[in-house]
Amino acid sequence: MRLTRLSWVQTSLLVGLCLGVVWSLWRVPPTSLDARLVRDVVVFIGLPGTLALVRGRDLGWRVDRRALRNTVLLALFVTPFYVVGSSLPTIRAYYPMWATDTALAVFLPHAAAQFVVAAAAETYYRGLLCVGVREVGFKSVFISPVVYAFHHIHKPPIELLLSAPTDVLFGAVDYRSASILPSVVAHGLGLALLDWLVLHPPLVPTATVVRALSWLPIPL
Repeated sequence: MRLTRLSWVQTSLLVGLCLGVVWSLWRVPPTSLDARLVRDVVVFIGLPGTLALVRGRDLGWRVDRRALRNTVLLALFVTPFYVVGSSLPTIRAYYPMWATDTALAVFLPHAAAQFVVAAAAETYYRGLLCVGVREVGFKSVFISPVVYAFHHIHKPPIELLLSAPTDVLFGAVDYRSASILPSVVAHGLGLALLDWLVLHPPLVPTATVVRALSWLPIPL
């Protein structure tokens, strides 16, 4: 069946499934941010972007007043979660995902590369699989959570637990914005903030956070 005979929604879902498989099969050294950057840009930006260009479609790469307003609101909403999460032992043991330190000459290039990785992920999850198919209505925000959670299966338990709700939240904001800018900024700057916080003593005492979340049936 030729892609040109499929509707845009059908094409997006089929290509999205294939790209998810390709991403999973394309192994990269876990300690190499550069290798991760290449894979994610090719699979999550290059291929969906080419498809959208060929089909004359939009993946949410736009900036306007509404997108900027929602970007600020989403960033403000998620920042406390990063601050509190950075105090958890499992998070501090896992992050930073790639080697860095607090010297700005080292940390800033690291943060910039991670931002591109985050932008690539959002182009796939929120662009191709949400904003890109917003013609199906608000239910488009529920297309990618399973895939998003699957790709986070190796993360700390609390991050895996929150992955699907986070996907829905980011998708809902991007859907209302008709832009992936809010999730790109919240994800990209959030990763940089989390790494910076983990490289320093916790802002909120670890014991306080663990005690507050001790009702969760997962390791913290």
